[in-house]
Amino acid sequence: MSAAVQTQTVAVTAKTTSHQARALLSMVGVALLLNYVETMVIPGVPTIQKDFGATASTVSWITSAFLIVGSAVSPLLGKLGDSYGKKRMFLVALAFYTAGVAMAGFSPSIYWLIGARAIQGIGFAIVPLALAIIAETFPRERIAAAQGIISATFAVGAAIGLVLGAYIVEDWGWQWAFHTALIASVALFLVVAKALPTGRPGTGAKVNYVTIGLLMVGISLVLLYLTEGPFEGWYSAYDLAALGAGAALTVGFFVAESKVSNPLIQLKLLKITNVQVANAVGIISGIAMFGLFFALTYYTQLPVAFGGLGLSVINSGLAIAPATVMMLIGGPVLGRMVQKTGPKPTVILGSLIAIAGMVLFLTNRATTLDVTVDTAVSMVGIVGIIIPIVNMITISLPVEAIGAGLGLNTMLRNIGGAVGPVLATTLMSTYTLQVPPHTLPPGVTVPSGTAFDYIFYLGIAALAVGVVFALFSKNYVLKQGAGSAAPVAH
Repeated sequence: MSAAVQTQTVAVTAKTTSHQARALLSMVGVALLLNYVETMVIPGVPTIQKDFGATASTVSWITSAFLIVGSAVSPLLGKLGDSYGKKRMFLVALAFYTAGVAMAGFSPSIYWLIGARAIQGIGFAIVPLALAIIAETFPRERIAAAQGIISATFAVGAAIGLVLGAYIVEDWGWQWAFHTALIASVALFLVVAKALPTGRPGTGAKVNYVTIGLLMVGISLVLLYLTEGPFEGWYSAYDLAALGAGAALTVGFFVAESKVSNPLIQLKLLKITNVQVANAVGIISGIAMFGLFFALTYYTQLPVAFGGLGLSVINSGLAIAPATVMMLIGGPVLGRMVQKTGPKPTVILGSLIAIAGMVLFLTNRATTLDVTVDTAVSMVGIVGIIIPIVNMITISLPVEAIGAGLGLNTMLRNIGGAVGPVLATTLMSTYTLQVPPHTLPPGVTVPSGTAFDYIFYLGIAALAVGVVFALFSKNYVLKQGAGSAAPVAH
Protein backbone atom coordinates (compact mmCIF):
# COMPACT_ATOMS: atom_id res chain seq x y z
CA MET A 1 0.00 0.00 0.00
CA SER A 2 1.43 3.42 -0.94
CA ALA A 3 2.41 5.98 1.71
CA ALA A 4 -0.10 8.41 0.25
CA VAL A 5 -2.95 5.92 0.66
CA GLN A 6 -1.88 5.24 4.24
CA THR A 7 -1.77 8.97 5.01
CA GLN A 8 -5.27 9.58 3.64
CA THR A 9 -6.58 6.50 5.44
CA VAL A 10 -5.11 7.52 8.77
CA ALA A 11 -6.72 10.94 8.36
CA VAL A 12 -10.14 9.31 8.34
CA THR A 13 -9.46 6.50 10.76
CA ALA A 14 -7.99 8.74 13.47
CA LYS A 15 -11.47 9.13 14.92
CA THR A 16 -12.62 5.60 14.24
CA THR A 17 -12.85 2.51 16.33
CA SER A 18 -10.56 -0.42 15.67
CA HIS A 19 -13.13 -2.40 13.70
CA GLN A 20 -13.89 0.61 11.48
CA ALA A 21 -10.18 1.07 10.73
CA ARG A 22 -9.78 -2.63 9.93
CA ALA A 23 -12.80 -2.57 7.61
CA LEU A 24 -11.50 0.48 5.74
CA LEU A 25 -7.97 -0.86 5.39
CA SER A 26 -9.36 -4.20 4.14
CA MET A 27 -11.45 -2.44 1.52
CA VAL A 28 -8.50 -0.28 0.45
CA GLY A 29 -6.41 -3.43 -0.06
CA VAL A 30 -9.10 -5.07 -2.16
CA ALA A 31 -9.58 -1.90 -4.23
CA LEU A 32 -5.86 -1.85 -5.00
CA LEU A 33 -5.89 -5.53 -5.97
CA LEU A 34 -9.00 -5.41 -8.15
CA ASN A 35 -7.90 -2.50 -10.30
CA TYR A 36 -4.30 -3.67 -10.46
CA VAL A 37 -5.43 -6.98 -11.94
CA GLU A 38 -7.98 -5.47 -14.31
CA THR A 39 -5.59 -2.92 -15.80
CA MET A 40 -2.51 -5.15 -15.91
CA VAL A 41 -4.46 -7.35 -18.35
CA ILE A 42 -4.60 -4.54 -20.93
CA PRO A 43 -0.89 -4.47 -21.92
CA GLY A 44 -0.92 -8.24 -22.40
CA VAL A 45 -3.84 -8.42 -24.84
CA PRO A 46 -1.78 -8.09 -28.06
CA THR A 47 0.67 -10.77 -26.85
CA ILE A 48 -2.20 -13.08 -25.83
CA GLN A 49 -3.76 -12.67 -29.28
CA LYS A 50 -0.46 -13.56 -30.94
CA ASP A 51 0.26 -16.55 -28.65
CA PHE A 52 -3.13 -18.16 -29.23
CA GLY A 53 -3.59 -17.03 -32.83
CA ALA A 54 -6.95 -15.52 -31.90
CA THR A 55 -9.00 -13.03 -33.87
CA ALA A 56 -9.62 -9.51 -32.59
CA SER A 57 -13.24 -10.42 -31.97
CA THR A 58 -12.31 -13.43 -29.85
CA VAL A 59 -9.60 -11.71 -27.85
CA SER A 60 -11.96 -8.84 -27.00
CA TRP A 61 -13.79 -11.34 -24.78
CA ILE A 62 -10.88 -11.23 -22.34
CA THR A 63 -12.37 -7.99 -21.05
CA SER A 64 -15.97 -8.51 -22.19
CA ALA A 65 -16.44 -11.78 -20.26
CA PHE A 66 -15.38 -10.09 -17.04
CA LEU A 67 -17.61 -7.07 -17.65
CA ILE A 68 -20.72 -9.03 -18.64
CA VAL A 69 -20.57 -11.56 -15.82
CA GLY A 70 -19.58 -8.91 -13.27
CA SER A 71 -22.47 -6.66 -14.25
CA ALA A 72 -24.96 -9.53 -14.15
CA VAL A 73 -23.99 -10.96 -10.77
CA SER A 74 -23.44 -7.70 -8.83
CA PRO A 75 -27.14 -7.27 -7.91
CA LEU A 76 -27.38 -10.95 -6.91
CA LEU A 77 -24.37 -10.95 -4.59
CA GLY A 78 -25.41 -7.58 -3.23
CA LYS A 79 -28.79 -9.09 -2.33
CA LEU A 80 -27.13 -12.18 -0.85
CA GLY A 81 -24.97 -9.87 1.24
CA ASP A 82 -28.10 -8.17 2.58
CA SER A 83 -29.68 -11.54 3.35
CA TYR A 84 -26.78 -13.64 4.65
CA GLY A 85 -24.15 -11.15 5.80
CA LYS A 86 -21.87 -8.91 3.76
CA LYS A 87 -18.56 -10.29 5.03
CA ARG A 88 -19.57 -13.83 4.12
CA MET A 89 -20.53 -12.88 0.56
CA PHE A 90 -17.52 -10.60 0.25
CA LEU A 91 -15.23 -13.56 0.94
CA VAL A 92 -17.22 -15.71 -1.51
CA ALA A 93 -16.75 -13.08 -4.22
CA LEU A 94 -13.04 -12.74 -3.40
CA ALA A 95 -12.66 -16.54 -3.54
CA PHE A 96 -14.18 -16.64 -7.04
CA TYR A 97 -11.90 -13.81 -8.09
CA THR A 98 -8.83 -15.60 -6.75
CA ALA A 99 -9.84 -18.86 -8.46
CA GLY A 100 -10.29 -17.03 -11.76
CA VAL A 101 -6.87 -15.38 -11.47
CA ALA A 102 -5.27 -18.76 -10.72
CA MET A 103 -6.88 -20.39 -13.76
CA ALA A 104 -6.00 -17.52 -16.09
CA GLY A 105 -2.25 -17.79 -15.53
CA PHE A 106 -2.23 -21.43 -16.66
CA SER A 107 -4.56 -21.05 -19.64
CA PRO A 108 -3.84 -23.62 -22.39
CA SER A 109 -6.19 -21.88 -24.84
CA ILE A 110 -7.91 -18.57 -25.43
CA TYR A 111 -11.26 -20.10 -24.49
CA TRP A 112 -9.92 -21.32 -21.15
CA LEU A 113 -8.66 -17.79 -20.50
CA ILE A 114 -12.03 -16.28 -21.38
CA GLY A 115 -13.72 -18.75 -19.00
CA ALA A 116 -11.28 -17.82 -16.25
CA ARG A 117 -12.04 -14.15 -16.82
CA ALA A 118 -15.76 -14.91 -16.53
CA ILE A 119 -15.11 -16.52 -13.13
CA GLN A 120 -13.17 -13.40 -12.14
CA GLY A 121 -16.28 -11.46 -13.15
CA ILE A 122 -18.21 -13.13 -10.33
CA GLY A 123 -15.67 -11.56 -8.00
CA PHE A 124 -16.52 -8.14 -9.40
CA ALA A 125 -19.34 -8.05 -6.85
CA ILE A 126 -16.55 -7.12 -4.43
CA VAL A 127 -17.13 -3.50 -5.45
CA PRO A 128 -20.74 -2.95 -4.29
CA LEU A 129 -20.17 -5.23 -1.30
CA ALA A 130 -17.13 -3.19 -0.25
CA LEU A 131 -19.12 0.03 -0.39
CA ALA A 132 -21.99 -1.62 1.51
CA ILE A 133 -19.60 -2.84 4.22
CA ILE A 134 -18.34 0.71 4.71
CA ALA A 135 -21.96 1.89 4.88
CA GLU A 136 -22.80 -0.47 7.72
CA THR A 137 -19.50 0.05 9.56
CA PHE A 138 -19.13 3.83 9.66
CA PRO A 139 -21.50 6.46 11.08
CA ARG A 140 -23.69 7.81 8.31
CA GLU A 141 -22.12 11.27 8.41
CA ARG A 142 -18.66 9.79 7.71
CA ILE A 143 -19.54 7.22 5.06
CA ALA A 144 -18.80 9.58 2.16
CA ALA A 145 -15.23 10.31 3.29
CA ALA A 146 -14.47 6.59 3.69
CA GLN A 147 -16.03 5.78 0.30
CA GLY A 148 -13.99 8.62 -1.19
CA ILE A 149 -10.79 6.94 -0.05
CA ILE A 150 -11.86 3.66 -1.62
CA SER A 151 -12.80 5.37 -4.90
CA ALA A 152 -9.43 7.12 -5.01
CA THR A 153 -7.64 3.85 -4.27
CA PHE A 154 -9.24 2.24 -7.31
CA ALA A 155 -7.34 4.79 -9.41
CA VAL A 156 -4.04 3.99 -7.71
CA GLY A 157 -4.51 0.27 -8.38
CA ALA A 158 -5.28 1.04 -12.02
CA ALA A 159 -2.10 3.07 -12.42
CA ILE A 160 0.03 0.37 -10.80
CA GLY A 161 -1.55 -2.29 -12.99
CA LEU A 162 -1.13 -0.39 -16.24
CA VAL A 163 2.54 0.46 -15.67
CA LEU A 164 3.74 -2.59 -13.72
CA GLY A 165 1.64 -4.90 -15.88
CA ALA A 166 3.35 -3.57 -19.01
CA TYR A 167 6.79 -4.30 -17.54
CA ILE A 168 5.80 -7.80 -16.39
CA VAL A 169 4.28 -8.69 -19.77
CA GLU A 170 7.31 -7.35 -21.61
CA ASP A 171 9.96 -9.06 -19.45
CA TRP A 172 8.27 -12.21 -18.12
CA GLY A 173 5.19 -12.82 -20.25
CA TRP A 174 1.47 -12.26 -19.72
CA GLN A 175 1.13 -15.46 -17.65
CA TRP A 176 3.25 -13.92 -14.90
CA ALA A 177 0.95 -10.92 -14.73
CA PHE A 178 -1.70 -13.35 -13.46
CA HIS A 179 0.76 -15.37 -11.34
CA THR A 180 1.85 -12.27 -9.41
CA ALA A 181 -1.78 -11.25 -9.03
CA LEU A 182 -2.58 -14.72 -7.63
CA ILE A 183 0.02 -14.32 -4.88
CA ALA A 184 -1.48 -10.96 -3.93
CA SER A 185 -5.03 -12.36 -4.10
CA VAL A 186 -4.34 -15.29 -1.77
CA ALA A 187 -2.49 -13.09 0.73
CA LEU A 188 -5.30 -10.54 0.72
CA PHE A 189 -7.98 -13.21 1.15
CA LEU A 190 -6.25 -14.48 4.28
CA VAL A 191 -5.82 -10.97 5.67
CA VAL A 192 -9.42 -9.95 4.98
CA ALA A 193 -10.82 -13.20 6.43
CA LYS A 194 -8.96 -12.47 9.65
CA ALA A 195 -9.16 -8.68 9.89
CA LEU A 196 -12.55 -7.73 8.44
CA PRO A 197 -15.18 -7.34 11.18
CA THR A 198 -18.18 -9.63 10.92
CA GLY A 199 -20.58 -6.71 10.73
CA ARG A 200 -24.34 -6.85 10.96
CA PRO A 201 -25.97 -10.25 10.54
CA GLY A 202 -28.02 -10.65 7.40
CA THR A 203 -31.76 -10.24 7.41
CA GLY A 204 -32.28 -13.90 6.56
CA ALA A 205 -34.73 -12.91 3.83
CA LYS A 206 -35.18 -15.51 1.11
CA VAL A 207 -33.77 -14.72 -2.31
CA ASN A 208 -35.96 -15.16 -5.38
CA TYR A 209 -33.50 -16.66 -7.83
CA VAL A 210 -36.06 -16.83 -10.65
CA THR A 211 -36.61 -13.08 -10.90
CA ILE A 212 -32.92 -12.31 -10.37
CA GLY A 213 -32.15 -14.86 -13.07
CA LEU A 214 -34.36 -12.93 -15.48
CA LEU A 215 -32.36 -9.77 -14.80
CA MET A 216 -28.98 -11.50 -15.01
CA VAL A 217 -29.70 -13.20 -18.33
CA GLY A 218 -31.44 -10.12 -19.73
CA ILE A 219 -28.60 -7.74 -18.91
CA SER A 220 -26.03 -10.28 -20.15
CA LEU A 221 -27.76 -10.44 -23.54
CA VAL A 222 -27.96 -6.65 -23.83
CA LEU A 223 -24.25 -6.38 -23.01
CA LEU A 224 -23.57 -9.19 -25.49
CA TYR A 225 -25.24 -7.09 -28.18
CA LEU A 226 -23.14 -4.05 -27.26
CA THR A 227 -19.96 -6.13 -27.19
CA GLU A 228 -20.46 -8.04 -30.42
CA GLY A 229 -22.10 -5.24 -32.42
CA PRO A 230 -18.82 -3.73 -33.71
CA PHE A 231 -17.68 -7.17 -34.95
CA GLU A 232 -20.88 -8.94 -36.05
CA GLY A 233 -22.80 -5.88 -37.25
CA TRP A 234 -25.47 -3.92 -35.39
CA TYR A 235 -28.23 -5.29 -37.60
CA SER A 236 -27.15 -8.92 -37.83
CA ALA A 237 -29.82 -11.46 -36.95
CA TYR A 238 -27.58 -12.84 -34.20
CA ASP A 239 -27.13 -9.52 -32.44
CA LEU A 240 -30.70 -8.32 -32.88
CA ALA A 241 -31.95 -11.60 -31.40
CA ALA A 242 -29.70 -11.08 -28.38
CA LEU A 243 -30.92 -7.50 -27.93
CA GLY A 244 -34.59 -8.42 -28.30
CA ALA A 245 -34.38 -11.34 -25.90
CA GLY A 246 -32.36 -9.29 -23.40
CA ALA A 247 -34.85 -6.43 -23.46
CA ALA A 248 -37.79 -8.81 -23.05
CA LEU A 249 -36.21 -10.62 -20.09
CA THR A 250 -35.29 -7.34 -18.41
CA VAL A 251 -38.86 -6.08 -18.76
CA GLY A 252 -40.04 -9.46 -17.48
CA PHE A 253 -37.86 -8.98 -14.40
CA PHE A 254 -39.60 -5.73 -13.47
CA VAL A 255 -43.03 -7.25 -14.07
CA ALA A 256 -42.17 -10.26 -11.90
CA GLU A 257 -40.60 -8.06 -9.19
CA SER A 258 -43.88 -6.24 -8.73
CA LYS A 259 -45.68 -9.50 -7.94
CA VAL A 260 -43.33 -11.56 -5.76
CA SER A 261 -43.11 -11.34 -1.98
CA ASN A 262 -39.32 -11.44 -1.85
CA PRO A 263 -38.06 -9.11 -4.62
CA LEU A 264 -34.44 -8.24 -5.30
CA ILE A 265 -35.32 -4.71 -4.23
CA GLN A 266 -38.73 -3.19 -3.65
CA LEU A 267 -39.65 -1.24 -6.76
CA LYS A 268 -40.90 1.67 -4.68
CA LEU A 269 -37.32 2.19 -3.47
CA LEU A 270 -36.18 2.65 -7.08
CA LYS A 271 -38.67 5.52 -7.34
CA ILE A 272 -36.90 7.54 -4.64
CA THR A 273 -35.70 10.71 -6.33
CA ASN A 274 -32.06 10.40 -5.28
CA VAL A 275 -31.93 6.74 -6.28
CA GLN A 276 -33.28 7.61 -9.72
CA VAL A 277 -30.77 10.46 -10.11
CA ALA A 278 -27.86 8.32 -8.92
CA ASN A 279 -28.70 5.52 -11.35
CA ALA A 280 -29.21 7.88 -14.30
CA VAL A 281 -26.01 9.80 -13.61
CA GLY A 282 -24.22 6.46 -13.11
CA ILE A 283 -25.05 5.37 -16.65
CA ILE A 284 -24.05 8.74 -18.08
CA SER A 285 -20.76 8.94 -16.20
CA GLY A 286 -19.95 5.40 -17.36
CA ILE A 287 -20.46 6.43 -20.99
CA ALA A 288 -18.23 9.49 -20.61
CA MET A 289 -15.49 7.80 -18.58
CA PHE A 290 -15.05 4.61 -20.60
CA GLY A 291 -15.42 6.46 -23.91
CA LEU A 292 -12.59 8.73 -22.74
CA PHE A 293 -10.43 5.78 -21.63
CA PHE A 294 -10.89 4.06 -24.98
CA ALA A 295 -10.07 7.16 -27.03
CA LEU A 296 -7.15 8.11 -24.80
CA THR A 297 -5.51 4.68 -25.03
CA TYR A 298 -5.81 4.71 -28.82
CA TYR A 299 -4.70 8.34 -29.25
CA THR A 300 -1.57 8.11 -27.10
CA GLN A 301 -0.33 5.01 -28.96
CA LEU A 302 -1.30 6.20 -32.46
CA PRO A 303 1.86 6.96 -34.49
CA VAL A 304 2.85 10.61 -34.72
CA ALA A 305 2.57 10.42 -38.52
CA PHE A 306 -1.14 9.71 -38.07
CA GLY A 307 -1.73 12.51 -35.57
CA GLY A 308 -1.18 10.63 -32.29
CA LEU A 309 1.58 10.78 -29.70
CA GLY A 310 3.33 7.57 -30.74
CA LEU A 311 3.85 6.32 -27.18
CA SER A 312 4.62 2.74 -26.22
CA VAL A 313 2.23 0.87 -23.95
CA ILE A 314 4.49 1.53 -20.97
CA ASN A 315 4.92 5.24 -21.72
CA SER A 316 1.20 5.56 -22.35
CA GLY A 317 0.58 4.20 -18.86
CA LEU A 318 3.19 6.52 -17.38
CA ALA A 319 1.50 9.49 -19.05
CA ILE A 320 -1.79 8.66 -17.37
CA ALA A 321 -0.32 7.66 -13.99
CA PRO A 322 0.04 11.22 -12.56
CA ALA A 323 -3.72 11.63 -12.89
CA THR A 324 -4.17 8.92 -10.27
CA VAL A 325 -2.18 10.97 -7.77
CA MET A 326 -4.68 13.77 -8.22
CA MET A 327 -7.51 11.29 -7.79
CA LEU A 328 -5.91 10.01 -4.60
CA ILE A 329 -5.92 13.55 -3.25
CA GLY A 330 -9.26 14.54 -4.71
CA GLY A 331 -11.21 11.44 -3.62
CA PRO A 332 -11.06 12.04 0.14
CA VAL A 333 -11.45 15.81 -0.34
CA LEU A 334 -14.59 15.32 -2.42
CA GLY A 335 -15.83 12.74 0.08
CA ARG A 336 -15.54 15.33 2.84
CA MET A 337 -17.32 17.84 0.59
CA VAL A 338 -20.27 15.44 0.44
CA GLN A 339 -20.22 15.37 4.25
CA LYS A 340 -20.16 19.15 4.60
CA THR A 341 -22.29 20.39 1.70
CA GLY A 342 -24.21 17.31 0.56
CA PRO A 343 -24.11 15.21 -2.63
CA LYS A 344 -25.97 17.59 -4.95
CA PRO A 345 -23.34 20.37 -5.14
CA THR A 346 -20.57 17.77 -5.21
CA VAL A 347 -21.91 15.86 -8.21
CA ILE A 348 -22.53 19.13 -10.06
CA LEU A 349 -19.00 20.33 -9.29
CA GLY A 350 -17.53 16.97 -10.32
CA SER A 351 -19.45 17.10 -13.61
CA LEU A 352 -18.23 20.61 -14.35
CA ILE A 353 -14.62 19.63 -13.61
CA ALA A 354 -14.94 16.59 -15.88
CA ILE A 355 -16.42 18.81 -18.62
CA ALA A 356 -13.44 21.16 -18.23
CA GLY A 357 -11.15 18.17 -18.74
CA MET A 358 -12.98 17.22 -21.94
CA VAL A 359 -12.67 20.82 -23.19
CA LEU A 360 -8.93 20.66 -22.53
CA PHE A 361 -8.72 17.53 -24.66
CA LEU A 362 -10.34 19.45 -27.50
CA THR A 363 -7.89 22.33 -27.32
CA ASN A 364 -4.76 21.05 -25.64
CA ARG A 365 -3.55 17.52 -26.48
CA ALA A 366 -0.47 18.02 -28.66
CA THR A 367 2.08 16.73 -26.13
CA THR A 368 2.36 14.02 -23.49
CA LEU A 369 2.31 16.67 -20.76
CA ASP A 370 -0.91 18.12 -22.21
CA VAL A 371 -2.58 14.72 -22.09
CA THR A 372 -1.35 14.14 -18.53
CA VAL A 373 -2.89 17.42 -17.35
CA ASP A 374 -6.12 16.86 -19.28
CA THR A 375 -6.49 13.35 -17.87
CA ALA A 376 -5.87 14.54 -14.31
CA VAL A 377 -8.62 17.16 -14.57
CA SER A 378 -11.08 14.74 -16.17
CA MET A 379 -10.48 11.92 -13.69
CA VAL A 380 -10.81 14.16 -10.64
CA GLY A 381 -14.16 15.25 -12.07
CA ILE A 382 -15.28 11.66 -12.61
CA VAL A 383 -14.39 10.79 -9.00
CA GLY A 384 -16.40 13.85 -7.97
CA ILE A 385 -19.41 12.26 -9.69
CA ILE A 386 -19.04 8.68 -8.47
CA ILE A 387 -18.58 9.43 -4.76
CA PRO A 388 -21.80 11.44 -4.30
CA ILE A 389 -24.00 9.13 -6.38
CA VAL A 390 -22.79 6.12 -4.39
CA ASN A 391 -23.54 8.06 -1.21
CA MET A 392 -27.04 8.91 -2.51
CA ILE A 393 -27.77 5.21 -2.90
CA THR A 394 -26.29 4.38 0.50
CA ILE A 395 -28.17 7.06 2.43
CA SER A 396 -31.47 6.88 0.56
CA LEU A 397 -32.08 3.15 0.99
CA PRO A 398 -32.91 1.24 4.17
CA VAL A 399 -30.03 -0.77 5.61
CA GLU A 400 -31.48 -4.10 4.47
CA ALA A 401 -31.50 -2.97 0.80
CA ILE A 402 -28.13 -1.18 0.49
CA GLY A 403 -26.24 -4.17 -0.93
CA ALA A 404 -28.80 -4.82 -3.67
CA GLY A 405 -29.13 -1.09 -4.41
CA LEU A 406 -25.38 -0.63 -4.82
CA GLY A 407 -25.25 -3.80 -6.92
CA LEU A 408 -27.87 -2.40 -9.30
CA ASN A 409 -26.04 0.93 -9.49
CA THR A 410 -22.79 -0.87 -10.30
CA MET A 411 -24.56 -2.82 -13.03
CA LEU A 412 -25.96 0.36 -14.58
CA ARG A 413 -22.59 2.11 -14.49
CA ASN A 414 -21.12 -0.90 -16.28
CA ILE A 415 -23.80 -0.70 -18.95
CA GLY A 416 -22.74 2.90 -19.50
CA GLY A 417 -19.16 1.65 -19.52
CA ALA A 418 -20.05 -0.76 -22.33
CA VAL A 419 -21.84 1.92 -24.37
CA GLY A 420 -18.98 4.46 -24.18
CA PRO A 421 -16.37 2.44 -26.12
CA VAL A 422 -19.00 1.38 -28.65
CA LEU A 423 -19.82 5.00 -29.42
CA ALA A 424 -16.12 5.87 -29.52
CA THR A 425 -15.43 2.97 -31.91
CA THR A 426 -18.27 4.07 -34.18
CA LEU A 427 -16.91 7.62 -34.39
CA MET A 428 -13.36 6.40 -34.95
CA SER A 429 -14.45 4.14 -37.80
CA THR A 430 -16.63 6.87 -39.35
CA TYR A 431 -14.14 9.75 -39.36
CA THR A 432 -10.87 8.42 -40.73
CA LEU A 433 -7.67 9.74 -42.30
CA GLN A 434 -7.02 9.53 -45.99
CA VAL A 435 -3.67 7.72 -46.31
CA PRO A 436 -1.62 6.81 -49.39
CA PRO A 437 -2.40 3.44 -51.01
CA HIS A 438 -0.66 0.39 -49.51
CA THR A 439 0.27 2.34 -46.37
CA LEU A 440 -1.93 0.12 -44.21
CA PRO A 441 -3.14 -3.51 -44.48
CA PRO A 442 -6.47 -3.98 -46.27
CA GLY A 443 -9.46 -3.05 -44.12
CA VAL A 444 -7.40 -1.11 -41.56
CA THR A 445 -8.29 2.54 -41.04
CA VAL A 446 -6.88 5.32 -38.89
CA PRO A 447 -9.18 7.70 -36.98
CA SER A 448 -8.77 11.37 -37.76
CA GLY A 449 -8.49 14.23 -35.32
CA THR A 450 -12.16 14.93 -35.99
CA ALA A 451 -13.08 11.50 -34.62
CA PHE A 452 -11.35 12.24 -31.31
CA ASP A 453 -12.94 15.70 -31.21
CA TYR A 454 -16.40 14.18 -31.57
CA ILE A 455 -15.65 11.67 -28.80
CA PHE A 456 -14.80 14.54 -26.44
CA TYR A 457 -17.88 16.49 -27.59
CA LEU A 458 -19.93 13.39 -26.80
CA GLY A 459 -18.40 13.28 -23.33
CA ILE A 460 -19.23 16.93 -22.75
CA ALA A 461 -22.82 16.39 -23.88
CA ALA A 462 -23.25 13.32 -21.67
CA LEU A 463 -21.83 15.08 -18.61
CA ALA A 464 -24.03 18.12 -19.26
CA VAL A 465 -27.09 15.85 -19.24
CA GLY A 466 -25.79 14.48 -15.95
CA VAL A 467 -25.75 18.00 -14.51
CA VAL A 468 -29.39 18.44 -15.52
CA PHE A 469 -30.33 15.18 -13.76
CA ALA A 470 -28.35 16.23 -10.68
CA LEU A 471 -30.38 19.44 -10.42
CA PHE A 472 -33.43 17.29 -9.58
CA SER A 473 -31.70 15.53 -6.66
CA LYS A 474 -32.63 16.24 -3.04
CA ASN A 475 -29.67 17.53 -1.08
CA TYR A 476 -28.94 16.54 2.51
CA VAL A 477 -26.21 17.13 5.07
CA LEU A 478 -25.68 14.58 7.82
CA LYS A 479 -24.57 16.18 11.07
CA GLN A 480 -22.30 14.60 13.63
CA GLY A 481 -24.16 12.00 15.64
CA ALA A 482 -26.46 11.19 12.71
CA GLY A 483 -25.30 7.59 12.71
CA SER A 484 -28.58 6.30 14.05
CA ALA A 485 -30.74 8.52 11.88
CA ALA A 486 -33.49 6.91 9.85
CA PRO A 487 -32.80 6.35 6.17
CA VAL A 488 -33.45 9.38 4.01
CA ALA A 489 -36.16 8.71 1.43
CA HIS A 490 -37.07 11.82 -0.53
